[in-house]
Amino acid sequence: MAEFKVELSNKKWDEDVFLKAREEVLPMWPTGAEVDLDEAVAYHLAMPRMKNTARLLAAAKTAGKTLVAFRGGVATVEGQIELLRFLQDAGADLLPATVDSYTRNLKFNEVEKGISESYKQGRSLLNGFPVVNIGVKGCRKVVEAVDLPITCKHGSVDGRILAEVAFAGGMTDYNGGGVCFNVVYSKDVPLEVSLKNWQYIDRLIGYYADRGVILHREESGALTGTLVPPCISLSVGIIEALLGAEQGVPNMCISYGQGGNVLQDVAAIRMLNELGQQYLDRFGYTMGLSAKFDQWMSAFPHDETAAYGVIVLGAATAALGGAQQVIVKSPQEAMGIPTKEANAGGIKATKQVIGLLSNQTYPLDSHRLQEEIEIIKLETCSILDKVLELGDGDIAVGCVRAFKSGVLDVPFAPSLQNAGRAMPLRDAEGAIRFLSHGNLPFDKSLVEYHKEKIAGRERRENRKAGYNLVIEDIYAVSRGRLVGDGDVMGVKCSTGQAA
Repeated sequence: MAEFKVELSNKKWDEDVFLKAREEVLPMWPTGAEVDLDEAVAYHLAMPRMKNTARLLAAAKTAGKTLVAFRGGVATVEGQIELLRFLQDAGADLLPATVDSYTRNLKFNEVEKGISESYKQGRSLLNGFPVVNIGVKGCRKVVEAVDLPITCKHGSVDGRILAEVAFAGGMTDYNGGGVCFNVVYSKDVPLEVSLKNWQYIDRLIGYYADRGVILHREESGALTGTLVPPCISLSVGIIEALLGAEQGVPNMCISYGQGGNVLQDVAAIRMLNELGQQYLDRFGYTMGLSAKFDQWMSAFPHDETAAYGVIVLGAATAALGGAQQVIVKSPQEAMGIPTKEANAGGIKATKQVIGLLSNQTYPLDSHRLQEEIEIIKLETCSILDKVLELGDGDIAVGCVRAFKSGVLDVPFAPSLQNAGRAMPLRDAEGAIRFLSHGNLPFDKSLVEYHKEKIAGRERRENRKAGYNLVIEDIYAVSRGRLVGDGDVMGVKCSTGQAA
């Protein structure tokens, strides 16, 4: 991958440095030559206002509404238009262009083969929409064929040329980040590299903003989607927001993936905007924030009617927590790439629940909710303040050092940049706690809090907490429970020891 040599720090790139870097990025694939920034700015300024993601989310935040979005992409322009129109008619509020795996890994020659074979066989042979190969003109055909804004969704540590083509193609939102798309989707890419790649993307968004085009960035806080404690999601999300704000990103979602315990999830959603704003204010950044909630990202039930139960719980949690956006799953989640009809089912079920709860909120004066909020605040601030300390006030440098030391540690992440010492486990009520906090910078009171919560589960189940309980918890939702009950992949283990 092309890598422009710039020293890592959380400092806004000078415009000439950014423009010089573009000379290495745009030639990564021939469609980069289609990108003309001045023309793209004019194109965006002429677009209908309600086809802008940032404006819709800002309006939702003001009105107290939760918008419904999803993931989806196919190999051809015609197929993508068909998919998005179908789901727009099903009630989606925001639309996706989820890219394929080859694009995420910069294998554009393989993408070309996939597009060609898709046309020959009359069905998509790619697991997403190949934005870069489709190019600016093709993307604009999709954008102009629908009435709603489109988010480019992917999982790439190097999404620079993807961002160039997506924005020039009329998309107004871009998913990911230098942290969340590194430790979760890659094994051996240094954080220094992915952070600089995303500084480029954020600087590109800032370039548009300087010329009156308000684009949006959507951080991916669900991370591995497997027993991720709220403080880890929030810490990563706020780091991404501080990095983006420095480069001029005007609007951003900080996100969190459903854990399953409604009270803990509601507390976490409410902290996305509050804690994010606290740290933005601390450094004097002006950025529009919104809160995004991802429905259950781990193992789903295979039975579609049971899967709807998981989707509905996620919808209710998003509404009660006051998220501005919820990413919807489908009842076919356990079986692979869902049909458009299955995606529509998830959207309709979610919209129904959000509508029913539109006049209801989780009581903020609840003692238990306030306790959970305070714990999340203490944990998140402990991590972020230590990250800043490690970087001598520079969040980019501190982030790299924090992962190396385990001060920031994402459960079950595949990256070699991640320490993997922190181990989560559910307590007796299904809230995600730490069985081991590794090197997370928690004081004695926080460590004891988690120990007592885990001990409460041990007393209730009359068995010792350990790694096998963690495995049970990972599969529990797919088996109709939140807390593991001794059943590991169909094998009953009364002592908590896997057979």
